[in-house]
Amino acid sequence: MRKIKGLFSLLRFELPFSAGVCVVMGQLFALGKFASAFETTAGFLSVFFISASILVLNDYFDVETDKINAPHRPIPSKLVTTTEALLLSLSLLFASLILSYLLSTAALLLIIILSIIGFLYNRKFKKQGVFGNLLVSFSVGMTFIYGGVSVGLPFNKVVWFFGVIAALIDLGEEIAADAMDIKGDLLIDSNSIAIKFGKQAALKTSSYIFLLVILLTTVPFILSWFSVVYIAPIFIMDLSIAYSVTRLLKSKNEEGRKYIRSIYLGSTLGLIIFILMRFFGV
Repeated sequence: MRKIKGLFSLLRFELPFSAGVCVVMGQLFALGKFASAFETTAGFLSVFFISASILVLNDYFDVETDKINAPHRPIPSKLVTTTEALLLSLSLLFASLILSYLLSTAALLLIIILSIIGFLYNRKFKKQGVFGNLLVSFSVGMTFIYGGVSVGLPFNKVVWFFGVIAALIDLGEEIAADAMDIKGDLLIDSNSIAIKFGKQAALKTSSYIFLLVILLTTVPFILSWFSVVYIAPIFIMDLSIAYSVTRLLKSKNEEGRKYIRSIYLGSTLGLIIFILMRFFGV
């Protein structure tokens, strides 16, 4: 049971789940309605699996830094071996490739691109600071685009707009997370903003990005893309971001990780409420 718990913990379930929700939202924005049951399920699971695969690979490559930054993680705490983690990552990747292939060739190509970016980030570019942050945020933003691709409508303007929103949220989180991981990142000679300019500089940069996100969320209503009733889920997302950022600026490392987590959980909650409102015809 400890082994199973450790393997499951490697997935960081809420992050792949959030990625899958973004795919469903991308499908919904592109079509103006829900996709078929197969497209919804395959789209959600293919991105869930590739996201989980990349996250497991991250733990595989980050053993030394995690001994300092996150000693409770499954590999440094000896719950899971590096070989077991690698096999789990490859299994998840294979499942994602199969599901994306069943959707379309374009979907399969995009999953392959995301897997390559994930590998390169984990293997080489994580220590490159902002460039590494941008690679991750690009991948997160592409979850919305993948939603459009999975239903054959990759160029919808609302899909791309929310892809940018998702990318910016993740960029803010990545920069803030680097501020929490300074000690471990020094081992790999990271060029993160936090190491080059200090923790507070990184957190302030992150807060400016989140402020931009909040401002951008008003655009769909200014352009009349959504009816006014959908202000509710967007407000929930913005409120969680604003509250967490104000707390993050004053936090210590462990507290900071909690508030970073609150940002993406609050954002995901807003998206889920949006989906449920559409499902029930609001």
